[in-house]
Amino acid sequence: MNNQFDDIRPYYDSEIPAAMQRIVDSDFFGLLCTYVYPGHNPADIRKMMLSFRTIRDFQLEVMRCVNEQVIARSTTAFTYSGVERLDPQKQYLFVSNHRDIMLDACLLQYILYKNGHETTEITFGANLMSSPLVIDIGKANKMFRVERGGNMKDFYHASMHLSDYIRYVLTEKGQSLWIAQRNGRTKDGIDQTDQGIVKMFCMSEPTDKIKALADLHIIPVSVSYEWESCDILKALELYESRFCPYVKKPGEDLNSILTGIAQPKGRVNITFCPEVTETDLCQFEHCTNNEYHRLVAQLLDERIISAYQLTPNNYIAHDLRYGQQLYRDHYTDEERKAFMTYMEQLDKFDIAEPDVLKDIFLGIYANPIDSKAHLTAHK
Repeated sequence: MNNQFDDIRPYYDSEIPAAMQRIVDSDFFGLLCTYVYPGHNPADIRKMMLSFRTIRDFQLEVMRCVNEQVIARSTTAFTYSGVERLDPQKQYLFVSNHRDIMLDACLLQYILYKNGHETTEITFGANLMSSPLVIDIGKANKMFRVERGGNMKDFYHASMHLSDYIRYVLTEKGQSLWIAQRNGRTKDGIDQTDQGIVKMFCMSEPTDKIKALADLHIIPVSVSYEWESCDILKALELYESRFCPYVKKPGEDLNSILTGIAQPKGRVNITFCPEVTETDLCQFEHCTNNEYHRLVAQLLDERIISAYQLTPNNYIAHDLRYGQQLYRDHYTDEERKAFMTYMEQLDKFDIAEPDVLKDIFLGIYANPIDSKAHLTAHK
């Protein structure tokens, strides 16, 4: 065992029995049983969970069921593509756009499991580790802690530590890993990789920037939801952020997790894009490090945005936002009416500028169209 990463790593198998005991003793255990195992006796579920001895036990018997309930209850279609590109014997760094706190990574895990691949470790923001129950569920599901905030010195050390851990997981521990393309979820519908993430990947191999990324076998992942996760909550946050720095309320992250799980999502797609190969990276070999990080981030964006699947909601929002009929052929009258009815939820908020809130909300759905158009225009 490598004790260097004890402060951030997921649980070891040896820690699972104690974690299961804490979960079944939690005040929320009954609620979890009702959602994950409807119609089953909680006493039977308790007995099953107390029998778990490995992370695989927990993922197979609990997280698999969570994903199946999410798909059955809150999606009208769940599709994926590109998984055939993956080698089951190879470890990958999956760099994904980030729309939902929990589901982006959890649904990807489900796809990997269903197709005979080992599941990945998952980044988990320290801000989300707000309760012992969340920590136990997260760390039993291969989630590892990522520190956020702090002064520049703390941020540098946390970034170096994370970079070392990512390389250790992929090259020594023999596990794949999922990370979002930026710090936190996309709130405005614009999927853009933070070049600082790419810089962080390189910190653990500073002598060769091409090798630093080629060794990680980066797979961009594009996640698309027909109905954006926590769309109204995101619009309200962006609205409030116009006036002052946004401060999260107590329990807000947990509310977003639960809303994302329960909210109807319509059609959901996850696409595994082509790997970022050494050949791809070598075209940037003579760039400065800063330019290299920027261009690699841009390459990730190109693949994620190209694979993003637009739905009628995106086209409806774009036409409504700009007062046009440009995309009228992409949706029906019934779909437009359903979208506008859904938007009426915004009317219940007592705010000074309701039209601004509606514009922000429409932007969440309309911006992916503009991102694709920008990409096409610059090819």
